[in-house]
Amino acid sequence: MQLLVCIINQEEKLEAILAGFLKLGVTGATVMRTEGMGKVLSQEVPVLAGLQSVLSRSRPQNTTILSVIESEKTLNEAITVVQEVCGDLTQPSTGIIFTVPVSRVVGLVAGAEKVAGAEKEENHE
Repeated sequence: MQLLVCIINQEEKLEAILAGFLKLGVTGATVMRTEGMGKVLSQEVPVLAGLQSVLSRSRPQNTTILSVIESEKTLNEAITVVQEVCGDLTQPSTGIIFTVPVSRVVGLVAGAEKVAGAEKEENHE
């Protein structure tokens, strides 16, 4: 089980990412509006405001998506969805993805992703 963390710099791509997650059977995610360190420092620390040219590539606001995903296959497919929607994440100001192992979850419906996947398979038969 992994926590998928996606920080995307193009908020307009959020709906397409979440729709892609639903097609995979990922039915739960938390979406937050977030700011990067560069943006905060340029606003809050006057000395660093001179670094504005370096920080100008940062977006005023990012969107962070968190989702606990049980299956490694579904995790890889979810990452592929984000990459297909956002494009080459090695380019500046596109976003980042990382995962964190999850050893315990309280309050998450066990097997939700499996149930959604089973429904998806039934609809194709």
